[in-house]
Amino acid sequence: MRNVEEVVTRDEFLSLGGGVAYLGFEPLWPIHVGWLVWAYKLAELREAGFDVVVLVATWHGWINDKGSLEELRSHGEKVKAVLDKVGRFKYVYGDEVARDPKYWELVVRVAKETSLARVRRATPVMGRRAEEVELDFSKLLYPVMQVADIFYLGVDVAVGGMDQRRAHMLARDVAEKLRFKKPVALHTPIITSLSGTGRMEGTHRELDEVYAMYKMSKSKPQSAVFITDSDEEIRKKIWAAYCPPRETKFNPVFEIAAYLLIPYAGPLEVGGRRYESADALERDYREGVVTPQALKEAVAAALVGLLSKLR
Repeated sequence: MRNVEEVVTRDEFLSLGGGVAYLGFEPLWPIHVGWLVWAYKLAELREAGFDVVVLVATWHGWINDKGSLEELRSHGEKVKAVLDKVGRFKYVYGDEVARDPKYWELVVRVAKETSLARVRRATPVMGRRAEEVELDFSKLLYPVMQVADIFYLGVDVAVGGMDQRRAHMLARDVAEKLRFKKPVALHTPIITSLSGTGRMEGTHRELDEVYAMYKMSKSKPQSAVFITDSDEEIRKKIWAAYCPPRETKFNPVFEIAAYLLIPYAGPLEVGGRRYESADALERDYREGVVTPQALKEAVAAALVGLLSKLR
């Protein structure tokens, strides 16, 4: 349960004692450090006795204009090489799943149990604005396919960042209607873009949509630290990152420390103090005991060390 933003529901999750845990990702390269939060969570679930299935979602990536199926499959192999250093998982490719007529039967069954309005509300899982989705009808298939993936793979626990919440809630609703096994939804924290959230135009929006808008992104290179960045690039990006004093919400430097470095590469040394918990670091940062400069210096050094092992 550590380093988890939300579980729907906690009681259902703790009653499982095992089963299939799943996560699907659009295969992009290079990947950024935000991916490592869920990767380490999958490794913990495997240690806890779950069978972990990772869907290399080539079809989803194709629909989302991330490349051809051939390019996406090649990217998937590179991502697998990194994930293999985090944990041992079973991999399934979306283009292989799509060859099975039973999968498309599931897609249609899911579509019959939901409305167009509900599907539209789930499209932020793609990281796109509503007006972009409206230009390409195939993108409306994306959340329906994501729900079908969960049923096709016999998932007990659907894992993802908070930006995946709407698709997972749709799966739980449809499962009841189709009398399928209802998946538990386990959501890991999202690391905010290094440039912050600006004027936070999404404050009136649902939180999962805000996460989708302001997370690290490959399409915005300065928003993220990539696993392929050099040590010097990592230090420069962290030093230039948004990191307001005494504020931890939507603070990407603090989030890297709290969601990645302390739990999976900790403890973290900051300004001569040793932090074994994110709560302790948050308290000291909010009180001004830890300054942005000290936090950036510590995060840059620890992140260089972690990524050097994964490269």
